[in-house]
Amino acid sequence: MEKYNFSKIEKKWQEKWEENKTFEVKLDESKEKFYVLVEFPYPSGAGLHVGHPRSYTAMDIIARKKRMDGKNVLYPIGYDAFGLPTENYAIKTGRAPKEVTKENIANFRRQLKSLGFSFDWSREIDTTDPKYYKWTQWIFLQLFKNGLAYKKSMPINWCPSCKTGLANEEVVNGACERCGGEVEKRDKSQWMLAITKYADKLLDGLENVDYVERAKTQQRNWIGKSEGALVKFGIKQKGDFSASAQDDMLEVFTTRPDTLFGATYCVVSPEHSLVEELKGKIENFDEVLEYIKQAGLKSDLERVELQKEKTGVELKGIKAVNPANNEEIPVWVADYVLATYGTGAIMSVPAHDQRDWEFAGKYGLDMVEVISGGDILEGAFLGEGGVVNSDFLNELSSKESKEKMIAWLEEKGLGERKTNFKLRDWVFSRQRYWGEPIPLVYCESCAEKGDFQNEGEKQNPGWIMDENLPLELPEVEKYEPTDSGESPLASVEEWLKTTCPRCGGEAHRETDTMPNWAGSSWYSLRYVDNNNDTALASPEALKYWMPVDWYNGGMEHTTLHLLYSRFWNIFLYDIGVVPQSEPYQKRTSHGMILAENGEKMSKSRGNVVNPDEIVEKFGADALRLYIMFMGPFDQAVVWDTNGLKGVKRFLDKVVNLQEFVKKDVKQNKTLHKTIKKVGEDIEEMSFNTSVAKMMEFVNEITKVQEISKEDMENFLKILSPFAPHLAEELWEKLGNTESIAYELWPSYDENMIKDETVKVGIQINGKVRDDIEVPAEISEEEIKELVLQREKVQKWLEGNEPKKVIYVKGRLVSIVV
Repeated sequence: MEKYNFSKIEKKWQEKWEENKTFEVKLDESKEKFYVLVEFPYPSGAGLHVGHPRSYTAMDIIARKKRMDGKNVLYPIGYDAFGLPTENYAIKTGRAPKEVTKENIANFRRQLKSLGFSFDWSREIDTTDPKYYKWTQWIFLQLFKNGLAYKKSMPINWCPSCKTGLANEEVVNGACERCGGEVEKRDKSQWMLAITKYADKLLDGLENVDYVERAKTQQRNWIGKSEGALVKFGIKQKGDFSASAQDDMLEVFTTRPDTLFGATYCVVSPEHSLVEELKGKIENFDEVLEYIKQAGLKSDLERVELQKEKTGVELKGIKAVNPANNEEIPVWVADYVLATYGTGAIMSVPAHDQRDWEFAGKYGLDMVEVISGGDILEGAFLGEGGVVNSDFLNELSSKESKEKMIAWLEEKGLGERKTNFKLRDWVFSRQRYWGEPIPLVYCESCAEKGDFQNEGEKQNPGWIMDENLPLELPEVEKYEPTDSGESPLASVEEWLKTTCPRCGGEAHRETDTMPNWAGSSWYSLRYVDNNNDTALASPEALKYWMPVDWYNGGMEHTTLHLLYSRFWNIFLYDIGVVPQSEPYQKRTSHGMILAENGEKMSKSRGNVVNPDEIVEKFGADALRLYIMFMGPFDQAVVWDTNGLKGVKRFLDKVVNLQEFVKKDVKQNKTLHKTIKKVGEDIEEMSFNTSVAKMMEFVNEITKVQEISKEDMENFLKILSPFAPHLAEELWEKLGNTESIAYELWPSYDENMIKDETVKVGIQINGKVRDDIEVPAEISEEEIKELVLQREKVQKWLEGNEPKKVIYVKGRLVSIVV
C-alpha cells in the first residue's frame, strides 16, 4: 500500500502556486466577486498555534469552493502588529519593536504558507508599515475634521509599576493583571472618538446583516439602548425642609417611570459631583470619602458584577425628595452605580428591581409595592401587572402608566422623555511608543487667534491637523513609559518640537499613540487596493469588492472589534469614501481548540501545540483535515494527537484509489450523495460531517476496488478544498495539466441520490412503536395497508379501527387510535 509522501508533495505544490500566482485576483467586472475574510493575526514571537489554522482552514475551504463555483474570490491576509506584547518584549530585550515585528511576521508568513492556504499574497498588509498607517492617520483626521475626535480629561486606571493606563478589563480585584501591583485612579487628558453619536446607526445596521445571533446580541447589549425618562429629585439639607431649600437637584435616568411612586431611596456613583458639592452638609463625609477611595480600586466590570454583594454608605444629613409624592428619601453612595451610565445616579425601587431589593434588605430600607402580581417579601416582582399605591396611575397597565407619568413630569417641569445608551465614547489615546502617532500639533498662537477651520478645531482650540502623512514613528533608544504618564515620545525633543502647519509658528506634536484597535478597524478596506498611494483604496475597487461577503473570527472579537470597525465604516460611508455603510455582510465564529486536558492553550501552561511539529510529522493536509474533523466548528474541541493518525490513514487510502481507476465502471451512487453532502456542509460550516462522508466513500471504493476516471476526478475536486496538496498531485497524475483549484465544482444527478428504499417510523398515539422498510416511491394507500397489517400494530390497535392514519412521505406513519 502506497503512502502519502506529504513532505515532497506539499512543498512541490506550494512552490507551484507561488510561482504561478495561482490565487492572485484582479478586479473583473465580468465575474461575480466573493470576498472571504479572516481576522488577521497578531504576529507574536511564539508563532502560530493550532488555534489559528482552525479559522483559516475553514475559510480557505469556503474560498476554494467559491472559486470552483466560478466566483472571483478575494482571500487576503495581513498582520495586526502594533501593541503591547511587542513593546514589552522590546523593553525586556533592548531590541527595537520594528525589528522584532519584522522577524515575527517572517515566521508567521512561513508557517501560513506551509499550511497551503490560498491567500492572495500580493495583498499582504502590516499595520506597522507607514504606507498602511498613513491611511489609519488619514481616517483619524477625517474624524477630527468632522467633530468626532476630541480631547478630554478623565479618570483612568493607572498602574504605577507598569507606568501605564489600563483598560477596565486589565484590572482584577484592584490590581494590575500584568504585574499584580495596586492600581490607582488618575486624571489623564485623552483623545476620544464620539462613537456614541453613531449608536442608532450601529443598532439599525444590525438589521441588514447576516451575523450569528450571539454576535448581534453582544453588539446590542454593549450599545445598550433604553427608553425612559430623566427625573429630577430635589435635595434637602437636614433641618431645612422648606420648598426653597431644594437648591440642589439630583437627575436620575430610569427605564421604569411607571414605578416612581415606589422609589424609596436614591443612589449616586462614587464619582458623582453631588458628593463633592454637598461635602459641607454630609455629616459622615470621612466615612463616605473612605468608601469612594475603596471603590476607586475596582474596575467597572467588578463593580457591576451581579453576583457580588452590594455595598454602600448613606449620605447622612441630606435627603432627596421624590417628585411623585414629595416624600423625603435617603441618598446613598454605592459602587454598583457607574458615573458613565445615565446620569451616574439612580432611583431605587426595591419592590421591583432585584439588585435594589437585595440592597434594601441588607440596609433595612423601605419597600413599596407599585405593580401588583408578586410577593415582595420573597423577592422583587419584575413582571407586568396593574399599577397600585400610585395615586393617579392606579389601575393602569405598566405601559399606560409609563406614558402618563412621562407626560405628568414634563407638564410639571420635573422630568422629560429620554433615550439612553450604555455605550461610551471610545478612549483613543495610549501613552505608549509602539502605536500609530496621532497626526496633530498644538499651537498656542492658533489657539489664541481662534481662527477655526473645522469642527475639530472648534472643539479642541489650538490643535491643528498635520496632513503631511504618514507621520512616522521616530527611532528611540528607550521604549519604557515614563513616571509622569507621558508616552516615551514626549522625551524625543527633535520630534516633539515642530512648526505649526497653519501659521508656521512654534508648536509641539501630540505624543500619545493610537490603540491597537485603530489598524484593525479598516483593514478589510485596504486589502481591496493595498498598493494605492493616493487613497485608502480606489472607488472602483471598493465598489467591486465591498462589502466582505463572509467574515470569520473568534467570539471574543464580536463586540469591540466589530463595533469599532463598523463605526469607522459607517462614518466613511457618511462622508462618501466607501460605497456601503456595513463592512461585513456575514459574520460567523469558531470555537476554541483546547489542550488535551481540556484547558485553554497558553504559553504559561506549556500546553500549546505548534503546527510546525504537526506538519513535519503528519503533513499540512492531515492537519487541515483533522482540525475540520474534530467536531462542530462553532464549538470548543479538545486536541488529540492520536486523532491525526486516523486522518493520515485516510489520506493513504486516497493515494491508493489511483490503483482502482478502471474503464467501463458504472457511476458510483455514493459519490453523488457525497458531492451533495459536502457542498451543502461547506455552506453550513459542518466541516466535520463533510470529512466523515468523504471517509465513508473512500472506504466503499477501497472495498469494491473499482472507480471510473470521471468519478475519481470528481472526488478529488470535492476533496481539494480540504486537502489541496494531495488533490493537486493526484489530479496531475490523472493527466490534467491545469490546477484543480479553478475546476468547476461537480454537479450531482438527482436520480442517483434517491434511495431505492427508506425506513419509515410507525407512531401510535404519539409514540414510535415500530418501523418498516419500504420502496422510496411507495404510494400512500400501499404503505397504510402494509402498516395496518403488521403484527405489532395490530397488537396496539387491540381490534379497534384507527381514527386517523397520516403518512409523512419517507419518514413517518402516524396512527391515532
